[in-house]
Amino acid sequence: MNGARPAGGSLAGASRRAAVVVASTRAAAGVYEDRTGPVIQEWLRGNGFDVEAVAVVADGDAVGDTLRELVRGGCAVVVTSGGTGLSPDDRTPEQTKALLDIEVPGIMEAIRHAGAGNTPTAILSRGHAGVAGKTFIINLPGSPGGVRDGLAVLGPVLGHLCDQLEGSHEH
Repeated sequence: MNGARPAGGSLAGASRRAAVVVASTRAAAGVYEDRTGPVIQEWLRGNGFDVEAVAVVADGDAVGDTLRELVRGGCAVVVTSGGTGLSPDDRTPEQTKALLDIEVPGIMEAIRHAGAGNTPTAILSRGHAGVAGKTFIINLPGSPGGVRDGLAVLGPVLGHLCDQLEGSHEH
């Protein structure tokens, strides 16, 4: 395995903490059950992360409030789902971008490109990826297929990305 760790590989036996934020006004109101949070949670756990929260919140200010709380709490990774489209109430990208110290646009470009192979509407996602403090935040679409496409792109780079944020990556 040429010394590579799994995507969420931990350092010196310490686990990395992650959280999931589902931006869905209707799911938060109980109109329907969220189907993306469990997919992300299972993927993160399968990649060595301790998932401490799956929050289903209304899109807009509640997303920003939740993200700020998770960054302050020291999560290594926060994955959001939903609220990345063009509907008037899709505001997750704005809430996320306001917190980012560093953007990582290549990740979102790769996710949109990979998703477009499955559905042309993938290019409409306005999600962001970047770093707030020492927390990596990424916005994935609100569909299970879009989430799986995004996680497939994220998988090979997430461990290295976390290593870099922790100041421990190998050159």
